[in-house]
Amino acid sequence: MGQHRRRTPRRRRFLAPTLVTTALSVLTVAVVVVGTHSLTPRATAVASPATSAAVAPPVPGTPSVPAAVPVTGTEPSVSSEPDPATASAAPTPTPTPTPTATATPAPTTAAPTPADGPLGTTATAPATPEAATVGALFTGTVRPGNHFCTASVLHSTTGNLLLTAAHCIDDPSGVTFVPGYRDGKAPYGTWRVTAVHTTTGWSRGGDQDEDFAVLETAADDSGRRVEDVVGGNTLGTDEPFGTTVRLYGYPAGGEQPLLCTNTTGRQSAYQRVVDCPDYPGGTSGGPWISTATGHVVGAIGGYQQGGDTDDTSYSAYFDHTIAALYQEAAAAAAS
Repeated sequence: MGQHRRRTPRRRRFLAPTLVTTALSVLTVAVVVVGTHSLTPRATAVASPATSAAVAPPVPGTPSVPAAVPVTGTEPSVSSEPDPATASAAPTPTPTPTPTATATPAPTTAAPTPADGPLGTTATAPATPEAATVGALFTGTVRPGNHFCTASVLHSTTGNLLLTAAHCIDDPSGVTFVPGYRDGKAPYGTWRVTAVHTTTGWSRGGDQDEDFAVLETAADDSGRRVEDVVGGNTLGTDEPFGTTVRLYGYPAGGEQPLLCTNTTGRQSAYQRVVDCPDYPGGTSGGPWISTATGHVVGAIGGYQQGGDTDDTSYSAYFDHTIAALYQEAAAAAAS
């Protein structure tokens, strides 16, 4: 497809923290060039310049499965008692056979329905293993009302990468990720953001078709990587526009994540669109997870930085551009 070059006016869907600078600020780290796009890591880790063929990098592997997922045991079978044997041929009353006990078959599981109700309905996200991979971004203290955007764990070999919108953050200083955040609590812990990776299409021109970012995080105080604790979502690229997704996001004025399931459409060559009501500021960066593949195929952002109404959200289309950014971020995190 080549480099995305469309430029349009930018609008914000969230109240930016004071620490976030504009995307046109002077960068303090080296520019890394990968594939057909120049990529700009913006924090502690800087990879050596490299050039690859204009072929989409392979999609990452299968995501980790979160620990502590309950496993349901199988029902034990019940053995039957043998029929009593006759003692002789004498004309004695025939004993009544003992009934054979039969194990009750397991009920057939019906096809799953969206946990948040019918398609296009927004509700509080239930506390599931998938929802645990989604969290809020905070500046300073983790407390109610102090989060500004949404992010999610991105599966990687390094186990420490996050996905969000590029317009959410360009400076990692003081930013903390809290997966599964609810009502002022961090049920799985907190992770400090240490680096921000975006494309130069975004950093130099605010290209809405490249409004995505990959973040690096440090291990927590116990030495655990975030993916080791909550798992991660595999990056999906070049997936159909007509994909049904689960859309997550943390509203800036709320303390629980939202969830809506609906089918996406094509707003333009490089933009997805989905109708899900009541997604206000703060939900930017929230993942779009395909119900068919389980891959993350978008993040709230892109056109109008996610949309100028609460009922329609957008995402930059995930293709070779974000695949190259992901490879660069993973290489930097491993160095």
